[in-house]
Amino acid sequence: MKKLPRVSRSHVFKNRKQILSNPLPLHHDNFNRLGDIFEVEVGFRKRIVFTRNAKFIKQVLQTEQKKYQKSTLQTVDLAKYIGQGLLTSNGEHWRTHRRMVQPAFHKKKLQGLLHIMHKAIKNELSRIRPNELQDIYPLMGDLAFQVVATSLFSRDDIKEQMNDLKEITEANQRMLIREMRQPYLNWWYKLSGKISTHIALSKNARSILDGIIAERIAENSDKDDLLDMLLKARYEDGSAMPQEQLIDEVLILFAAGHETTANALGFILHLLAKHPDKQEKAYQEVSQLNWEEDFEMENLRNLTYIKQCIEEGMRLYPPAYYIDRESIVEDEIDGFKIPKNTMLLLAIYELHRDKRFWDKPEEFTPERFDASNKKDYSDYYFPFGAGPRMCVGNNFAMQEMILTVAELIKKYKINTAWQDVEINPLISLKPKTVPLTFVPRV
Repeated sequence: MKKLPRVSRSHVFKNRKQILSNPLPLHHDNFNRLGDIFEVEVGFRKRIVFTRNAKFIKQVLQTEQKKYQKSTLQTVDLAKYIGQGLLTSNGEHWRTHRRMVQPAFHKKKLQGLLHIMHKAIKNELSRIRPNELQDIYPLMGDLAFQVVATSLFSRDDIKEQMNDLKEITEANQRMLIREMRQPYLNWWYKLSGKISTHIALSKNARSILDGIIAERIAENSDKDDLLDMLLKARYEDGSAMPQEQLIDEVLILFAAGHETTANALGFILHLLAKHPDKQEKAYQEVSQLNWEEDFEMENLRNLTYIKQCIEEGMRLYPPAYYIDRESIVEDEIDGFKIPKNTMLLLAIYELHRDKRFWDKPEEFTPERFDASNKKDYSDYYFPFGAGPRMCVGNNFAMQEMILTVAELIKKYKINTAWQDVEINPLISLKPKTVPLTFVPRV
């Protein structure tokens, strides 16, 4: 077996400030220097394997996925803030709840949520200030959060609780990032009470959701929203999901569902503003459709070019820019041994920009996803992950993004003077700011 190239602890410590702010350039340099797979020393006898090897990533996520599971980054570190739900569990617990939650995101179910989603999107987009330079990213964050909230609860009288929940979610994410990127300071975070403070915030979030769910149960009415579907989900023995588990699943829908979509929308709108020709092509597609107050599912299916723009945006800026896994058994790839209990980080950001697989990978070219000239990208395109643990909300997210982009393109020309957006890699890949100007169409 070949020996994995290694990045030493001293190299990690020397670059600790860059790792905390944005580790992607350092990882890119390591890949170019060491190859498509290497290991990083992060502690005494503790190493993490990084890979952008397309064959290995597919092996971990799909063909040999039974040899791997979610790592402790999610099942322990993240779980202490948002509980043991789909995103943060393994084994039978995950399989059982995946079977229960997945039907809520079936395309037929999502059709029933379309009008709720569209109303929330239009309401948030009404806050756009025409002809003014505006950082659109905070608005996209609010929009995505409200779409999840209204799709879950079918209520517009809980904005205060939802704002509190949003603030808690974002504060805990910032804390978790510090823990992940500065593991040598975790003793201090525990001793100083910082972790305890954020766990207390999580308890407040759970209390908010507990109250909302209790009110729904007391109402004993059918709403046909996501919460209704989760309340009606049953284990094999016919019993309902315990309320604590229900809260875990709802917390994860908020934590994972709103931010990844907001991030993707921020990058996609910037790319469209930066490429007026692509934006005009998207507008011509939207302008051909006849709708007044509401979209129908058929409208979404006809917005093929907008979908391509979203797919290309998520290639360049995948929200899940790294996917974590841990080996359950020993494995092997291209002559490298992967020992049991090895943590792996799959570099999706690197893979999506690899010139061996993509023609002009740094360019925004939605046409590459057109059905008429589309290659089979399934071996190296993973915007929602892949395999059994592919994001359960991928159809929900695509529906939301298509609706949002179509609404904006229909009403505005989007302009920007910025060539690039500065990225902020946290749990997911975020833009720092997205300054845009929205000029009303005549």
